[in-house]
Amino acid sequence: MSYELEQQFCLDWITQDGHAEISSIRSDDPTPCADAPGLTAVDLFCGIGGFHIAAVQNGIDVTFASEIDKDAADCYEANLELKPHGDILHCKSEIPPHDILMAGFPCQPFSIMGKGNGLEDTAQGRLVFEVVEIAERLRPSAIVLENVKRFATHAQGKTMRSVIQPLERLDYDITPAILNALNFGLPQKRERTFIVALKKGAKPMPWPTPQGPPPSLSSILEEKVDARYYANPKIQADRRRDHQAKHKPAIWHENRIGLVNSHPYCCALRAGSSHNYLLVDGERRLTEREMLRLQGFPEPYMPTGRYGQTKKQAGNAVPVPVAAAVLAGVMEALK
Repeated sequence: MSYELEQQFCLDWITQDGHAEISSIRSDDPTPCADAPGLTAVDLFCGIGGFHIAAVQNGIDVTFASEIDKDAADCYEANLELKPHGDILHCKSEIPPHDILMAGFPCQPFSIMGKGNGLEDTAQGRLVFEVVEIAERLRPSAIVLENVKRFATHAQGKTMRSVIQPLERLDYDITPAILNALNFGLPQKRERTFIVALKKGAKPMPWPTPQGPPPSLSSILEEKVDARYYANPKIQADRRRDHQAKHKPAIWHENRIGLVNSHPYCCALRAGSSHNYLLVDGERRLTEREMLRLQGFPEPYMPTGRYGQTKKQAGNAVPVPVAAAVLAGVMEALK
């Protein structure tokens, strides 16, 4: 499928009812570049730094970050040695010129777990337009946006088009895609919308292809887990009464209506879910390290807050291997 046809396919798709999937027919996997001379990036709505780590893996220098959540910003600074600025509304004038703008803008207004108010959510829903404003002022060579899968189909595609169209008017070529962390070396089903905008004149971007089956859950589970992570006996008994797993190890998942099911991988981590939303073999909660591993954070990366803070931060993070694969494609296009 040519780049032009693929782009048109994606744009046609977002005008439909949202039940279709974006085609997986794409160019060969790009290999992350070990040397990206002179390329810089800014990391907006940076959370705990998934995009930052992915950029560094591609040889890109991250020169500016912004995050309104102090706990997440403290964790980012402690691990990545860059202090994020605060609210994007108050620091956008300080953003330096850069080559790549990365932004995992707030997902709650577009998530199936939220109220679904989208762009009508004045507190968070319209923050993506701050990115458009920054792009208009600084004109980076590439923009990489990330959000929940539902962003692509919210309001029958009108929400996504309202972001794509002003970027097109700024002479960017736009390609959206939905990528799943399960296809990029993580045992977590986490589908996310990525939107890549490249200045006209760049080469077509080679979108990454699936990298094979995900690893076993065993690869991210800790061998020795403190008793404090175990659910109370009643919760464990209720899970066993309602469900029998076909896999071990497995992540037992309780949905919004109380139905329990299990998989040999983890369902998407969520920032605001209950502590018992996901249980390993129906018995215990994921540890902080396991949650970070599920998002592809390297072993030296250390959580800095309480359990609930790390759970929120991991639930809001972009999966590092997915972001790295997308940035590798961007790098190829910018050569």
